Amino acid sequence: LESGSSLTSPRPGSAAVAMGDDFYVRYYVGHKGKFGHEFLEFELRPDGKLRYANNSQYKHDTLIKKEMFVTKAVLAEAKRIVMTSEISKESDSTWPEGDRVGTQELEIVLGDDHITLSTTKIGSLLDVQSSKDPEGMRVFYYVVQDLKALVFSLINLHVKLRPIG
Repeated sequence: LESGSSLTSPRPGSAAVAMGDDFYVRYYVGHKGKFGHEFLEFELRPDGKLRYANNSQYKHDTLIKKEMFVTKAVLAEAKRIVMTSEISKESDSTWPEGDRVGTQELEIVLGDDHITLSTTKIGSLLDVQSSKDPEGMRVFYYVVQDLKALVFSLINLHVKLRPIG
């Protein structure tokens, strides 16, 4: 990926993310600042492909990209996280918009439902509590934390289990 590009190309509504697909999730958090466009993004597709990208220019770091396929059980767990959070009932209409601090986006396709939620970077639960919709942002905050924990665990496991050479 080039700086500023997305893992999800083509965009929603295209063949890559057809509305009839059972489950798809994409998360993006990033900002443009002193070190250029820095971001973390992952997507989990209906075919089990997990794509991850982390671009940090701090101390001349480079883009880190990982791709792997996960089992149906992992897909089911990600789907369970999303469904039990009830994030699909939330609306970002009163949430703070992305700003110079950064932007977060969560896109979910679940059956025929397709939602995209966007807000500024959330630094802590204090940011959530001081928002106009603390309950909705709390749901967003925790589902993102759960999905990130799942993805980071999978990436760490994948990297550690890969043979050297």
